[in-house]
Formats: sequence, structure tokens, C-alpha cells
Amino acid sequence: MSGSRSTLRAWLLLLPLLIIMTTVIGWPLADTIRLSFTDARLVGTSGEWVGIGNYAAMLSSSRFWSTLATTMWFAVASVSLEMIIGVLAALLVNQSFYGRTLLRALLILPWALPTVVNASLWRLIYNPQYGALNAMLTQLGLADEYQSWLGEPSSALAALIIADTWKNFPLVALIALAALQAVPKEIRAASMVDGAGPIARFRYVVLPYLAGPLMVALVLRTIEAFKVFDIVWVMTRGGPANTTRTLSILVYQEAFSFQRAGAGASLALIIALIVTVLSTVYAVMIRKAAGSAK
Repeated sequence: MSGSRSTLRAWLLLLPLLIIMTTVIGWPLADTIRLSFTDARLVGTSGEWVGIGNYAAMLSSSRFWSTLATTMWFAVASVSLEMIIGVLAALLVNQSFYGRTLLRALLILPWALPTVVNASLWRLIYNPQYGALNAMLTQLGLADEYQSWLGEPSSALAALIIADTWKNFPLVALIALAALQAVPKEIRAASMVDGAGPIARFRYVVLPYLAGPLMVALVLRTIEAFKVFDIVWVMTRGGPANTTRTLSILVYQEAFSFQRAGAGASLALIIALIVTVLSTVYAVMIRKAAGSAK
């Protein structure tokens, strides 16, 4: 009887949250699903019910697949750089040296800045007329003339990846730093006494403590990178020639610029499905990592 009362009390405590989530998430989701099956402006039919027509039209569009490839490349490149730079930064600020506290505080700054502010700063850095990057490269003799980094299809996506990496690598660094604090000093000292070098100590002593937290960081950053919108919209709006257009940008264009709500809704649900699959795969990987750690 006490167990039933505890369960009932738990559900009563969760009831306000469930009502809020149903209202804030459930209703818009239901309306999005309805639009994806009823709005016929993409498939060009006159009926009120178009079924999977929007999905079929979107999945058969070369625009969708090229945008998906751009999004995947952006996510893989930016997250990989963030993981590498974040771990290296965490290893650095985990050492004992003068000014370490100040450096740790400065490390948080790029991540603490709003994404719009960060994107605006990088637009100024990349400016083809008075940008700091062009000035530095020409003064160092590494470039003969100023370049339009965001205006050239060959460099725009790479410029976005660098800006996104700068914005988000501190998150990985903070997670890795917290994990490094959990490594027992006795184990490190013992490995040094046994003659293990820096690489061996990192691989066999430090990395097992980092694996779980880094997997969590990988999940968070991959999902966010796959849904990226704000930094791309502020810096390039998907240009030039749609070379930096991501799936979220395409959803905005279909739903608002082209006034095709059904197309935007169907694409949004496709993105949600992809993110759900990624989350499930990562959850299994995290569970296996946790099991192996035990």
C-alpha cells in the first residue's frame, strides 16, 4: 500500500511538469504533424489530405540531400575539432602554473557569449575590407590580398566551422576538466614511478576517466551541431550559393520564405527523426562505456 501511495505521490508531483510539456511541446508537435500531411503546396495537389506526399517530395529533392550532406559535414568537422581542442585545453588548465585561475575564467568566455554576439564578432573578423584575419595574414606575408572568406563557396563553410568550434570547445573543455579532477593523484604518481611516459599515462590512466564524460559531450554537441541555425543565419544566411545552408535553414526557407508550411513541417519531422536515431545510438554507446568502466 505504501508503495502505491509513493507512486501516486510521485505522479502528482510530476503532473504540473507533464501538463506544461504537453502544452508547450505536445500541441506544436501535433500541429506540425498535421501540417506535414495536409498542406499540399509542395506536392501540388488540390486535396486537403496529401498523406506522405510532402515527405516523398522532400526526400526525392536534390536540395534536401545536398543540404543534408552540408549539415553532416559541418557537424562532423566542428564536433571533432571541439573534442580535440577541448581535451587539449582541459589538459593545459589542469596543470599547476601561475595564472591558471585566470586562464580557466577566460576559457569560459567564448561559450558564455550569446551565439548571435559570437557570430557577429566572427563576421567582423572575416570582413573582406577591414577584417582582422585579412590584416593579420597580409602583415605576416601569408596572403597577398584581402579575401572574402564568407563570400567564397570554397571557404565559407570552413569559416563557419572555425567560428562554431571557437564558440563551443569550452563546453567540452569544462566537462573534460571536471573528469580530470576525478583522476586519483596516487594513480598518476604510481604510473610515473613505473616509468610510463606522457602518452602512456594519458591512454591508460587518464582516458578511462574521460571516456564517459566525453561521450556525453559528444552527444550534446553532435545533436546541437546537427540542428545549427543561429550562427549560420547571422554569418551567411546559408550562402554563398547555398554552400552553407543547413537543414534548419532549409526548414526556415520552406516554411517562411517560400510559404510552404507543409514542406517545412515534414522536413522538421525528418530532422527530429534523424536526431532521435543519433541520440539512441549515442545512448547505447554511453551505456556500453559505463558498463565497461565498471
